[in-house]
Amino acid sequence: MRTDLVLTILAKELRETLRDRRTLTLMIGLPVLLYPLMIIGFTRLQESQTEAVEARTSRVAVWGTLPGGPGALFGEADHVEAAAWLGAPEEVRREIEAGRAAPAPVEAGAPSPRRPRGRRQDLAGVQAEAPNPVLAAARQSVTGRQADAVLVVWPGFEPATAEGGIGTVTIYFDSVRDDSRRARQRVAQALDAYREALIAGRERAGGLPEGFSAGLDVRTRDVAPPARQTGYVLGTFLPFLLISLSLFGGFYAAVDLTAGEKERGTMQTLLCAPLRPIEIVAAKATAVWIISLITALANLASVGATVARVMPSGGLHVAPGTLALAAVMLLPITLTTSALFVAVAVFARDFKDGQNFLTPVYMLVVVPAGITMLPGIELDAWTAFVPIVNIAMLLKSLLVAEARPDLVFLTLLSSTVYAVLAILFAVRVFQREQVLLGGRESIRTVFGLERRPGGLPTPTVALVAFAAALVVGFYASLLLEKRGLVTTILVTQYAFFLLPALAVVLGLGYDARRTLSLRLPPPRAILASVLFGVSAWIVVSGVVLRILPPPDSLVRALGRMLLLGDAEQPLWVIWLVLAVTPAVCEETFFRGLMLGGLRSLGKWPAIVVSALAFGLAHASIYRLVPMLVIGMVIGYSVWKSRSILCGMIVHVLNNGLLATLTRDPALAASLGIEGASLSLPTVAVGTLLLALGLWLLARLPELPPERGVRGRGTASGPDTLAPRR
Repeated sequence: MRTDLVLTILAKELRETLRDRRTLTLMIGLPVLLYPLMIIGFTRLQESQTEAVEARTSRVAVWGTLPGGPGALFGEADHVEAAAWLGAPEEVRREIEAGRAAPAPVEAGAPSPRRPRGRRQDLAGVQAEAPNPVLAAARQSVTGRQADAVLVVWPGFEPATAEGGIGTVTIYFDSVRDDSRRARQRVAQALDAYREALIAGRERAGGLPEGFSAGLDVRTRDVAPPARQTGYVLGTFLPFLLISLSLFGGFYAAVDLTAGEKERGTMQTLLCAPLRPIEIVAAKATAVWIISLITALANLASVGATVARVMPSGGLHVAPGTLALAAVMLLPITLTTSALFVAVAVFARDFKDGQNFLTPVYMLVVVPAGITMLPGIELDAWTAFVPIVNIAMLLKSLLVAEARPDLVFLTLLSSTVYAVLAILFAVRVFQREQVLLGGRESIRTVFGLERRPGGLPTPTVALVAFAAALVVGFYASLLLEKRGLVTTILVTQYAFFLLPALAVVLGLGYDARRTLSLRLPPPRAILASVLFGVSAWIVVSGVVLRILPPPDSLVRALGRMLLLGDAEQPLWVIWLVLAVTPAVCEETFFRGLMLGGLRSLGKWPAIVVSALAFGLAHASIYRLVPMLVIGMVIGYSVWKSRSILCGMIVHVLNNGLLATLTRDPALAASLGIEGASLSLPTVAVGTLLLALGLWLLARLPELPPERGVRGRGTASGPDTLAPRR
């Protein structure tokens, strides 16, 4: 081998490689910036989370009788709120008060407790207790989050400690929850202080009866069953592993199907075919999606088999159904990233360029999945709308059996929104022939945000505006909760529905009259809208809610909202806040901007999609179908009349009548309405009124399509990738 030639070629390859700015960025810039940001960010997040856990008050349920009450034990303890008999079932309380309850033995095979010696007892050891009613009740109270920990003071505690014996207590906690573990520590510290005071009193009194040096027999029990404990361990690393490896499987597929085709010269052949952008994106993104899913399933099967192999016999307590459900939860995130990878990779000129483009995107997508490794962070109303993080936390919640239906709904809702946005972004990119052929365009042009004086918004603009309003408005409502219900409703309506709709229409130069349907409706349409406003809620309550009844907690919450809180409000205030304001703001957004932007899809697709967005905006799985039905009725009235005023009439009457009847139960009872149930005659009358309104609108002549609004099947606009003449 000729060393001088090898060195010459080596110098040439290094020189050419280091001339590439993207390679330098990937080799040096990305690690230098990314890893410090990751470490600092995670460290700060963990510190803030630890501080939040330390600052939170632990709710401790005390079952039994303490000398001097719970205050004698927790009087000087910081961040502890003790409540007697909190969450205790009546039968358990009777058994303890009658002195018939006793500590249950530990399970067979559990290590025996060390006998306490000296002044302090080792509280680190936690034993498994044989099943018993007290354990079951404590588990229900702690895992149901009524209390962070349960302290059971067993019968005979007071006479035993008074006579120099040992008083027995048991701390029940959930080792999966950080708040519960912290509560257990605080209770143990309070018991230590109580023991020290007890022993000091005995020393002063003199005498050394049996149990004198201990004072208390403190037993600690973990209420988390084996399935939760195993799920907690798996939930710490499995979501990150599944997400990162499944996305890595689609990484090279996305590069090959876009930049690779450009490099091979087959992209030009594809562009010559009479194909629509959405057809190409659907095929390519689905191919990447399938590859990602195959990778995810292979990794899930491998992890499950590996854990089952290394765990001791019977140690793996995660049901196969839970793992299967975890695989299903990967569907929305892999769909989102597949479309995102395809859209970003198509900007590259060749395969190497595609790797440089997607590597930062991959890192930015995968890093948030590591949030599951940090203690104290759970799936809640805040994290349910954070992309990537929400699915990772949902996977962890499924593994520890804590996935609440409402949070599952919000997570899947937000993930679906992000998936739709990613697909729309990919479609938008594939509509730009200059990008597909290797050119460059501005981001404003790619996203379709250029001004269009006198035009109408596109479906992409309408859906992006909805997604932005949904996410930002949801977080804002959480921040405004402490401001009061009236303030929350008004700010949300005006700041996150009305103003964004007007900003999009006026800021991008769309025709406001046509986009927002600003015209006077014919008298027949006004009459139909009044009938809809009077009857739509009756039909929904009497038919839809009979089939899909909501939980009582939701009914009570809606009743409180319709009254604007616990304090009695004047009826005109209720109508202004709950009827007039939503009618103006929500209709401007959903039947103005959204329905106007979706008109090119055709009548029923535009009505159904805008109604579905209207239902999703109410952020409740139980209200989705009722709001969808009402939204379709309102959308049909606006479509037929070409006037948003009809939608506002339906909306203001629907909300106002519901609030009025909720405020006046006597009036509601006279109309056959008791609580959330309606009598059959009332439902029949409402159905007839709704049918009459539909008949009146159906007799209105169909207005011809307005200039600039495409109907389905037309060839105007960038429907195909064929060169435009």
